[in-house]
Amino acid sequence: MSTAVYEIMHAQSDEEIMKCFDILKVLRPHLEKEEFVNLVRTLEKEGYKLIFIADAKGVKSAAGYRITSHLAWGKVLYIDDLITLPEARGTGFGTHLIKWLMGEAKKNSCDGIHLDTGIRHEEAHRLYLNLGMKIDGLHLSMHFD
Repeated sequence: MSTAVYEIMHAQSDEEIMKCFDILKVLRPHLEKEEFVNLVRTLEKEGYKLIFIADAKGVKSAAGYRITSHLAWGKVLYIDDLITLPEARGTGFGTHLIKWLMGEAKKNSCDGIHLDTGIRHEEAHRLYLNLGMKIDGLHLSMHFD
């Protein structure tokens, strides 16, 4: 793993948000390019923040998060989205983002960090567990047509 320091940027302008579309489309294939900026802007009204790491060739890793309060968990930083491009995995981008998010949670007096992860994302699970997260729940869902 690289020991380089990566600059984490907040996607604030429409252009910066749009730079994150291609990488988030890998994680969320249902996303539509034409609606993406407006969707992120709507989520921002609910506390969502989008951060990313990029180099000269584009965005390599991104995360969307929000700080929320719950009866079950208290005040937490919830990670909605976390993705590193497949060809950039193993370079430390994901670790750097999670460590930054841990700092953000502490800075905001959160009781912890939470995320849901797809059951098939074994590589990501190893990263989360290696960084001190634990599996303490099972996410269930119901979708409506």
